[in-house]
Amino acid sequence: MKPAPFTYHAPATVAEAAALLGEDAKVLAGGQSLVPAMNFRLARPATIVDINRIRSLDRIDVGAEIVTVGAMTRHRRFEEPIEPGPLGRLLAMAAHKIGHLPIRVRGTMGGSLAHADPAAEWCSIFRVLDGRLVATGPEGSRVIEASGFFDTVFTTAIRPDELIETIELPRLADSYRVGFAEFSRRAGDFALVMAAVVLDMDGETVRTARLVVGGAADVPIRLEACEAALAGQSLTSDTIGEIADLAAESVTPLEDIHASVEYRRDLIRAMTRRAMAGAT
Repeated sequence: MKPAPFTYHAPATVAEAAALLGEDAKVLAGGQSLVPAMNFRLARPATIVDINRIRSLDRIDVGAEIVTVGAMTRHRRFEEPIEPGPLGRLLAMAAHKIGHLPIRVRGTMGGSLAHADPAAEWCSIFRVLDGRLVATGPEGSRVIEASGFFDTVFTTAIRPDELIETIELPRLADSYRVGFAEFSRRAGDFALVMAAVVLDMDGETVRTARLVVGGAADVPIRLEACEAALAGQSLTSDTIGEIADLAAESVTPLEDIHASVEYRRDLIRAMTRRAMAGAT
């Protein structure tokens, strides 16, 4: 299959790229989702804005409290921890689960977030970390919090004339434990369900918790009931089992050709349990 005709632009700066965007334009980053959709003519943008030549978008800046990631940073960069603490470990856990090596070499964090596939690892990680991103358009830049970013499947708060410039993720103190687990039918396939956990610990007692389930609904789901139930609890096998059961009850999963509601609910239970039990 071949894409429908389009006009191609390769700007050198974010400002040039933003000036080219609009209702009939698409941003080309790693192209791992957009190019196949165009080849099958599921997407027919009139204009392609290729941001691969914008060098400022390919960077990782590790600050004292925040790690700033340029939108064009490839998945492959995160396979080794980008910083020595819990944040670096969590990003590496997720990066190793993304597709196959050619996808990780080309695909980008910014592109994954903009595409907003609920089964994409970075979407769940962004949500569990309470990250934020900077979106830039012709009217300037604005900050979008993770809590208000995802609308529904493949739909976000980004406007048609905006592109993601940077993603900001909070560094986590050494008291945090992080875990990530997902289930797919074959290695490299999209996950049917994934779970990400971020636990602030006082010894074996949970001070605060953040839990997210991805792939089970139209957006990554924060498990607020589980987070509240975990606070002040010891992280024992019994507690983990109770929280996993509560997670399964807290989400109404999607049903599709890959999994029934009941099967996905059981996967939510299993992945939440694995993510918490494996948190380091």
